[in-house]
Amino acid sequence: MSALRAIVRYGYAPFMMLGLIGAAYWVVTELVIARDNVWAYLWLAPLLGLAYAVAFASEKIAPFFDEWNDHDAHGDVPTNFIHLIVYEMQSINGVLLIPLIVWLFPFNAEIWPNQWPLWAQLLMAYLISDFVFMIMHYLSHRFPVLWRLHAVHHGVGRLYGFNGVMRHPAHQALDMIVGSMPLVIMGMPIPVAVLLGFAISITLIVQHSNVDARLGPLQKHFSIGRIHHLHQVNWGTEGDCNFGLLLDVLGPDAGHVPRGNLPREIKASDLGRR
Repeated sequence: MSALRAIVRYGYAPFMMLGLIGAAYWVVTELVIARDNVWAYLWLAPLLGLAYAVAFASEKIAPFFDEWNDHDAHGDVPTNFIHLIVYEMQSINGVLLIPLIVWLFPFNAEIWPNQWPLWAQLLMAYLISDFVFMIMHYLSHRFPVLWRLHAVHHGVGRLYGFNGVMRHPAHQALDMIVGSMPLVIMGMPIPVAVLLGFAISITLIVQHSNVDARLGPLQKHFSIGRIHHLHQVNWGTEGDCNFGLLLDVLGPDAGHVPRGNLPREIKASDLGRR
């Protein structure tokens, strides 16, 4: 069991972030674009289902806290599943609106780097979205009107695979508009938008799952595990830090606290509404 636990700890994040996103990339490039088959996008649904299955299995094998795996005690699975459906439906609707936005902003063809390889376009879009979401996240902790919406996400008593989609629909819509609209106005193609949405979904699963993932030298720079746990604690304003979707590039003055500088050890009961 210890060998399996080690495999999960060190293999979970790479499998999710590289393996599954890589599989989605293959679907889009080889089945959708190369074969001109738009229906092949549907293959991303079972890939997302596989991501949740791997997350839940990994939580059983290498959890941060055994208490967070007690679904009956928390009783939040049905509610979170509804949030999952709402989240993914809003994401799909956002993608469907892209042709309309492209028509409204016809100059975008001169801005988006369509000559780049698709993987480079996706990487650029992800990094821009990560930064914009981080700023939006930071502002959501600073302005009461935004915090009232964002507080839904911080009202959970544990972290596990479904928590990434535990959000107020209005705040999610605002995040999508602020985070994606600049890219769409620039002319982001639909394949890139679909892959970006999938990559963000995978990131949220990894970020919130109850898996003791080991990231080596990247541990202090990715908002995964203890880095994100500190953001979710109910210690008053001590959790107003580490706002990144994946990367934490803001300095300490803007709220980045690396894992090595935890003010105190985080316990399973330290999560929930402040």
